[in-house]
Amino acid sequence: FNEEALKETTKGGWIAIVQHYFVTAWIPDANSTNHLMTRANKEKGEYFIGFTSPDMVVNAGMQNSISAKLYAGPKIQDELAKLSTGLELTVDYGFLWFISQFLFWVLQLLHGFLGNWGWSIVFLTLFVKLAFFHLSATSYKSMANMRRVMPEMQRIKEQYGTDRQKMSMAMMELYQKEKINPVAGCLPILVQMPVFLALYWTLMESVELRHAPWLLWITDLAAMDKYFVLPLIMGVTMYIQQLLNPQPTDPMQAKVLKIMPIVFTVFMLWFPSGLVLYWVVNNVLSIAQQWVITRQIEGAAAKK
Repeated sequence: FNEEALKETTKGGWIAIVQHYFVTAWIPDANSTNHLMTRANKEKGEYFIGFTSPDMVVNAGMQNSISAKLYAGPKIQDELAKLSTGLELTVDYGFLWFISQFLFWVLQLLHGFLGNWGWSIVFLTLFVKLAFFHLSATSYKSMANMRRVMPEMQRIKEQYGTDRQKMSMAMMELYQKEKINPVAGCLPILVQMPVFLALYWTLMESVELRHAPWLLWITDLAAMDKYFVLPLIMGVTMYIQQLLNPQPTDPMQAKVLKIMPIVFTVFMLWFPSGLVLYWVVNNVLSIAQQWVITRQIEGAAAKK
């Protein structure tokens, strides 16, 4: 709410109170002209938003009517879009909504074929990984090459000690000799981040996952895993990924990386199981791709 009360004249429109998976919306007739107003008393924690229709005079013996709709229910986008233009936007996907909308459309399409939201998440994750297969391969190749020259990098660090300038020059010479770009592993990841963030919000905001079962003990993809199996698997897969990555030469960075799987596992304990399922599948696919690429590069280097 703004500091000053809002007073606008609008044709049609709607007002809504939004919860996570639910919305209550007042929807006047699309052809009616109404006054939108807001009031706020922040000290008392009181907020008001509403419509007022134009004054209507009903003469004796005459009648008139005002039509409006009241919706109170789940935020199902298709149903909300039918009620009023833009009402489906109460499903808040954040600033990457245009990507999230497309991902949700694909998720719905998969559900139409598979009939299970859990398997739809699995296959959506697979399709996203396939879409970024070549970008991920570039990143993993860079990491594998960095891992291959780690012994030489450690030797340079020990040789020059605190002489940062000479150590940096020696590192650059090593990169040029081995044809390694130290930032090549980061750029593909940055390109993929908007899609991964959009997919996160897609899974967090979709009411369709509420009370939707997957298999075995996962009976609600919108609720936390009550036995913590998926978060623990996620932590293990994250640790395996770290083993495949080049290890930092700085002891402090190495310690921080070691505790990251534990920290993320604790965070994921209370996350919706559908979201954790996405992370698990994504990590497993990443491990498989990275392991193959790492073995190929290390095998080629051993033959030289």
